[in-house]
Amino acid sequence: MNAAGVATAPRVAAPTIMVFRERIGYNRLRRVIDVVGAVILLAAAAPILCLAGLAIMLEDGRPIFFRQRRVGRFGRLFTIYKLRTMRKEKCIDSFSPTTGGDARITRVGYWLRRSSIDELPQLLNILRGEMAFVGPRPEMPFVVREYEAWQHLRHLVTPGVTGFWQTTCRSTVPLHLPQATMLDLDYIRQASHSTDAAVLVKTIRSLISAEGAY
Repeated sequence: MNAAGVATAPRVAAPTIMVFRERIGYNRLRRVIDVVGAVILLAAAAPILCLAGLAIMLEDGRPIFFRQRRVGRFGRLFTIYKLRTMRKEKCIDSFSPTTGGDARITRVGYWLRRSSIDELPQLLNILRGEMAFVGPRPEMPFVVREYEAWQHLRHLVTPGVTGFWQTTCRSTVPLHLPQATMLDLDYIRQASHSTDAAVLVKTIRSLISAEGAY
């Protein structure tokens, strides 16, 4: 644990070579897919969001939405949106709960997190161009300030709602650790429409099983 309260781990060797090429055709088509998909999902999820919002208000009042600053592509800050799952006084910049029994989580919040319904408002971030469906998970500024230099390479691409980390070791390796960053760099190297499709399929399977959701 360092001075900023960020848990540390044994150092991971930095990548010796990282070649990044901007693929304009891939990015443009992915953006179209993201926008169309976000619009369809928002329309379909509207009733669920309304019911979830009502449940949050009945248990713990307003606000319904949780807003937090995150680090996006090229290190730009943006506001991420979620349904609020923690008690109002606990909604601060801190590490996310890693167990279902975390005292910060409300009763409604527990079920929203288990089903990942709390993540649905991030469809707005996708529409705004701040996030994509697939990509490295955006981190909080206080965590990014403690990165080793090579870890900032994950900011070469647009962050995503899901990615390699979420579908492989979400419940075992904290996102801020270098081991998770290596997965992000693996995604950047392999990024393609087929890779994105495979990640989305694995994500759907994880949602059905609620694996690693707290």
